[in-house]
Amino acid sequence: MSDQHANLEWRDGAIPVSTRFDDPYFSLENGLAETTHVFLAGNDLPNRFTPGFHIAELGFGTGLNLLTTWAAWDAADMTAPLRFTSFEGFPMSAAEMARALSAFPSLATYSQRLVEAWAQDKTLTTLEGIKARVILGDARKMLGQHDFAADAWYLDGFSPAKNPELWDADLLQEVGRHTKATGTAATYTAAGFVRRNLQDAGFEVTRVPGYGRKRHMTIAQKLP
Repeated sequence: MSDQHANLEWRDGAIPVSTRFDDPYFSLENGLAETTHVFLAGNDLPNRFTPGFHIAELGFGTGLNLLTTWAAWDAADMTAPLRFTSFEGFPMSAAEMARALSAFPSLATYSQRLVEAWAQDKTLTTLEGIKARVILGDARKMLGQHDFAADAWYLDGFSPAKNPELWDADLLQEVGRHTKATGTAATYTAAGFVRRNLQDAGFEVTRVPGYGRKRHMTIAQKLP
């Protein structure tokens, strides 16, 4: 389990920025729209939702991706809980999470439940309504210790230029090994070495239009 924690400063009093990686946790324009564009649409969600669907994520951050997906799952009238597994090396405090998520009032009912569970246990064992689990620690060490195959991956580490460890070849090989045949992955970055590492991990990789000022992003599908 990680004994590290997030080091934050706040831009405009509302947007958390990691001082360790000099990178914001979500879009300075509209974090909710970015999550929807990059991670949901990038994985063809909610169209692919089925009972038992499993999303895995590198970089839990504020929990915004989980909340956005959870709300979309409920809006799609799915009856069984969504399964969501995330890896986080530098967790923020519950108070920091609450402050960050206050920027998204449309998710307030979900945010309150997440923050309360996070305050009790950062692995989210007490969060009801979704089968969520946050695995704390360095994903390069932790992912290989877990046995699952995800339907979709959210690759949401900090910028590859500032946090290359979360995009390295060995870790993305593990992502490939933890993805179902024809499963997908999406990320906001179109960095060449990230795309090559995904290809080497068994994915067919496509560059598509990004969100806002980011011209391109990456989607990928595991080859059968």
